[in-house]
Amino acid sequence: ILQITGSPGRMSDSYSIRIRKFMTNPLLRRKQMAVEATHTGKAAPSKSDLRRTLAKMFKVNNPDVIQLFGLKTAFGGGRTSGFALVYDDMESVKDVEPKHRLRRLGLSPKVESSRKQRRERKNRAKKVKGLEKAKILQKK
Repeated sequence: ILQITGSPGRMSDSYSIRIRKFMTNPLLRRKQMAVEATHTGKAAPSKSDLRRTLAKMFKVNNPDVIQLFGLKTAFGGGRTSGFALVYDDMESVKDVEPKHRLRRLGLSPKVESSRKQRRERKNRAKKVKGLEKAKILQKK
């Protein structure tokens, strides 16, 4: 259990971070952990503030290699818990992370097609097999 007190830009919004269930995952080139932020009487810290504090904790130069998700504030406030993944490098992030989380950080472009187009393409692909199906699905 690691504990650190973070204070981002504003001194009045201080909070402490507690790391629980820490685990290194060499296959996915990351460290995984449950994070608990205590912020008594104050608003919950933002993901970017938590990311910066964790970057200092793990001595990471680029805070984009840290993924925070599943943050939930306890009823009545004062405590927020969630999950954090600290990757070894940006390449690992782009290989392993799901597309929706990469889009949140602006690391993956958003697909600009309407829902109707995607549905029609899917239904056309159901009618053919083999190479024709691959050709239809490639036209994105």
